[in-house]
Amino acid sequence: MKIDAVDFFYLAMPEITTEADGSQDALLVRVSAGGHVGWGECEASPLVSIAAFVCPMSHGVCRPVGASVLGQAFEGPADIARMAALVEYDSMDLLQAAHTWSGVEMALWDLLGKVRGEPVWKLLGYRRAEKKTPYASQLFGDTPQETLDLGRAARAKGFAAVKFGWGPVGRGAVEIDRDHILAAREGLGPDGILLVDVGQIFGEDVEAAAARLPALEAAGAVWLEEPFHASALEAYGALARRSPKVKLAGGEGAHNVFMARQLIDYGQVGFVQIDCGRIGGIGPAKKIADYAVAKGVTYVNHTFTSHLALSASIQPFAGLAHHRICEYPVAPKQLAIDLTRNHITRDADGEILVPDAPGLGIDIDLAALRTYLVDVEIKVRGERLFATPDLV
Repeated sequence: MKIDAVDFFYLAMPEITTEADGSQDALLVRVSAGGHVGWGECEASPLVSIAAFVCPMSHGVCRPVGASVLGQAFEGPADIARMAALVEYDSMDLLQAAHTWSGVEMALWDLLGKVRGEPVWKLLGYRRAEKKTPYASQLFGDTPQETLDLGRAARAKGFAAVKFGWGPVGRGAVEIDRDHILAAREGLGPDGILLVDVGQIFGEDVEAAAARLPALEAAGAVWLEEPFHASALEAYGALARRSPKVKLAGGEGAHNVFMARQLIDYGQVGFVQIDCGRIGGIGPAKKIADYAVAKGVTYVNHTFTSHLALSASIQPFAGLAHHRICEYPVAPKQLAIDLTRNHITRDADGEILVPDAPGLGIDIDLAALRTYLVDVEIKVRGERLFATPDLV
């Protein structure tokens, strides 16, 4: 086979707001090769990602991503790795390249699985897929009472694990944050898995983050996620040494394997969270899953869009029995729900299992895509570099 076409579809809700919700728009990627089709999803600004695939070459190591993909031979995983290396080198000065390539790479794995009649996790070397414990990801309430109510509501919906994030925490007094954290614990009950995400609010201020540790320890929080800027490795390492009870979590901002490894080695996180739509796809994520196992760190997926992206995010650690916590989009925008005909649903025990079906095991709903499709045309000097493809 060879890569015949790579098509991008920019989709969006009728109105985009400033809320930190990545499911308000999407960029789906369709790859065609040898009469077969695979689908992937980028996790970044759709227009910028499209531009990274088609932009004119600026110089030898600032080439469009498409130059490393279109027309390439494609028979197996080695070819995906070869194309990844081409993108990494020939587009090293094109900073959106990793995000754009991530969606293409997912689609290549999906296509390959369909050709071979196997799920991607089998192509990655796993013999079986293990159940995962999905956590409900939601914001802290505006008041501790609201946080308490949110915790109770999540448990009533059958979630054993809940992540509270952002909101007022880290923006005011330590005592207010303590009240929110303890309210979250009360809402979840003594056996609920409590996860806390503060969205890089402390920058690199170790003392400010450390001031919240007593409350986190008292509440039995499993992790504190992204207390600092994604690259503030010294701050991560310093805080990690301050509390053996509450592990740090991070990694969604990693755009390559090296960034994720450094967060493990120097940031000393206990949980590494990888987004296949940012790190370069499923292959690099699997490398980090293997690295995490060797280092005694727990691998966790990161995703908050469609169930296509959810399936892709689970593949790299699908077969790891002792790495069970899994991010699960609980209340995405309708766009993210409508994109696919099937979804990864929780079983009677509240757990989920990645599809045992060829490729990513998720079917795209073309009719629904038309509802949200944004028409795009990119021209340079009068030459059309991109136009929204037909959905056929």
